[in-house]
Amino acid sequence: MKRLFLQISFVVTSILLVTLTQGATAKSKFSRTYYEALGVVWDVHTKEKMIALTFDDGPNQLYTPQILDVLKQYGAKSTFFVNGNQVKKFPELVRRQVREGHELGNHTTNHGKIWKMTKEQILQEIAGTEEAIISATGQKPPKLFRPPSGYIDPTVVSVVKEAGYSYVLWSFHLDTQDWKRPGVGKIVSKVVNGARRGNIVLFHDHGGNRKQTVRALKRILPILKKRGYRFVTVSELVQEANLRELHTIHRMD
Repeated sequence: MKRLFLQISFVVTSILLVTLTQGATAKSKFSRTYYEALGVVWDVHTKEKMIALTFDDGPNQLYTPQILDVLKQYGAKSTFFVNGNQVKKFPELVRRQVREGHELGNHTTNHGKIWKMTKEQILQEIAGTEEAIISATGQKPPKLFRPPSGYIDPTVVSVVKEAGYSYVLWSFHLDTQDWKRPGVGKIVSKVVNGARRGNIVLFHDHGGNRKQTVRALKRILPILKKRGYRFVTVSELVQEANLRELHTIHRMD
C-alpha cells in the first residue's frame, strides 16, 4: 500500500512539474525579452543623459500649442504619436511640430480597439495616418508606431513590422497617467523621481482636459534640464543606442 502511495505521489509530482514548466515557458515566450527580440521598444540602454518625452492622441487645438510653447522654452525635442483624424483637423499644428524639430509617430487613424481588428484593418489604420501626415507636411514621417492603449501581442507586432514600422511603447514606470488627471504634483513626482538615462515618458496632448499635463511640464523640464538631461526624439534615442551597440561590437572585434 505504501509502495502504491509512493508511485501515485511520484506520478502526481511529475505531472505538476511538467505543467509548471510548460506554464513558465508560455509565460516567458511573451515576456519583455521575447518582444524586444521582435524589435519592440520600451526604453534603451545608454550612458548619455538622454530622455524622450512622448505625447499621444493629438494634435489638440487647445493643448498642443501650449505644450509646444513649453518645449520650445527649454529647447526640448519630443515625439508626438498622432491620430490621423486629428491630423486632418489641425494640419497647421502638425506643420508647426515638424518645423520646431519634433517628430511624428503613428498612433492609428481612429484610435480604435486594435485587438479586435483584422490585419487589413490595422494596415489601413497605419496607412491612413501616414497619408494624413504626408498631406499636412509634405514629408514622410519616421516609421514609428504606438498602439492605442499600449496594446501588444505577437500578431499585431508582426503586422506593424510588415508595414515597416517600429513598435514603440514607453518605460513601465513612466506612464504619467495624466489622462486620469491625478494632480500636477503626482505627475511631476513620477517623472522627476523615476527619470533614468534612455527612458521614454508617456504623456497625452488630446482626449480630455490636459491642463495638468501642461502645468506639470513647466515644472519637470527645468528640473531635469538642471540635472543634465537632454530631451530628444525617440528616433534620436534609438539611434544613440544602436551606435553604442555598434561601437561595442567594433571594440570586441
